[in-house]
Amino acid sequence: MSALITSHTQDGITTITLNRADKFNSFNRPMAAAFNEALQAASADPTVRCVVITGSGKAFCAGQDLQEAIDPDGPGLKKIIEEGYNPSILHITQMEKPVIAAVNGVAAGAGANIALACDFIIAKESASFIQAFSKIGLIPDSGGTYFLPRLVGYQRAIAQMMLGEKISALDAQQMGMIYKAVADEAFENTVHQLAQHLSSMPTKGLALTKKALQQSMTSSLPQQLEHELAGQLLAGATADHREGVQAFLEKRQPQFTGQ
Repeated sequence: MSALITSHTQDGITTITLNRADKFNSFNRPMAAAFNEALQAASADPTVRCVVITGSGKAFCAGQDLQEAIDPDGPGLKKIIEEGYNPSILHITQMEKPVIAAVNGVAAGAGANIALACDFIIAKESASFIQAFSKIGLIPDSGGTYFLPRLVGYQRAIAQMMLGEKISALDAQQMGMIYKAVADEAFENTVHQLAQHLSSMPTKGLALTKKALQQSMTSSLPQQLEHELAGQLLAGATADHREGVQAFLEKRQPQFTGQ
């Protein structure tokens, strides 16, 4: 049997692929555990400067495997969420490097919200997003109630979550839910170019930018100014900051190392 998650690193980019294509990459417990291991490994590897999450086959991720969720002898919702999805969302959001969701097909339920937790979402024009929870009497999890209203506003978020309507990639881009929808034939090249660009940038500065934006969601303006000051002092002490300034003065392209 093939691995439920595959992970491949090349040129500073780790690509993590959800690899249960026959089940539209829906999560079961072994797959969730393998996903968290792959995220932890990418986070801890100093040579990795960008992470891409994508799916195999026609789907990005259809969310939870419902057969497992309703199994009377199964793990139950508490363990599925507490030990599977919640750690995944925290790994993605706390990772000190940019994370791209490369949405190659439908992203439903927890699959949609894993994508929303990422720093960039690039989707095929043929892809779609569905907050499918209301259709089975559940509430959105995996950070959906946190991310979606911040991206699209309360009205659009509650409509998606209560009505469970399919949102096309183009509509998702228009409402600010995702970074970019691209033609299917240009998808892989677009993802690769973005990952390459991000992996060549000052990684510590990007991580501090990510942290500051997350802090801004719960901070007052005076608090956020203090967060910016603290982050700027850390960024200003990096080798990449020194290289960036030197390259500017010498009128050349900087060679950032991620340090």
